[in-house]
Amino acid sequence: MRFLRRSTPTTVGADPTENDVAQGPGDTSRSPGKGRPTPKRREAETRRRGPAPPPPRTQREASRLARANRPDKDQRRRDAAERRERMAAGDDRFLMPRDRGPVKAYIRDVVDSRPHLMGLFMPLAVIVVLSLLVPVPAAQQYLSLFSLIALTVMVVEGIILGATVTKKTREKFPDATVNPLGTGWYAFTRASQLRKLRVPKPRVERGANP
Repeated sequence: MRFLRRSTPTTVGADPTENDVAQGPGDTSRSPGKGRPTPKRREAETRRRGPAPPPPRTQREASRLARANRPDKDQRRRDAAERRERMAAGDDRFLMPRDRGPVKAYIRDVVDSRPHLMGLFMPLAVIVVLSLLVPVPAAQQYLSLFSLIALTVMVVEGIILGATVTKKTREKFPDATVNPLGTGWYAFTRASQLRKLRVPKPRVERGANP
């Protein structure tokens, strides 16, 4: 006895054996494709994190977002201390562009290898200021004369130092482009600072021959 049921339509001319083979429940030799490309890792991570937040629309929202993403004060203090330490040690990654490179490091070594009268430039500036504050005309006259003589000696020493450093740098780095004016000025500004206040810190002792 057959019950009423909906029959499956068959295509005219089709081989029922092929349909049974293609649609058989026990056939695991072929698996249908996904029909879409496999998502990349970045796309998958983005989907897991959710959609990106909308950009700030006002200056106030931008400032609030910057404060929220800013590291705490302790972390900023540690980062600043690390940068100063690396800069004082002469790490090129933390130096200013004008101090980077082996040529500038060699110029600093030449300047730091001997004392200079230009290192008294800052104390001389203090003496000049005091000469203006002293109400004694004679003292002002003598201090002004001393300051003028000392400044002249420093300028002459700076010119000689610039020529010497330029010559040594060209001999040390024959393939490098050495500008006499820039090299002399860099050596002069380095020598005019007190040794303890120079940045990067001197890495050679006085009397050395770099």
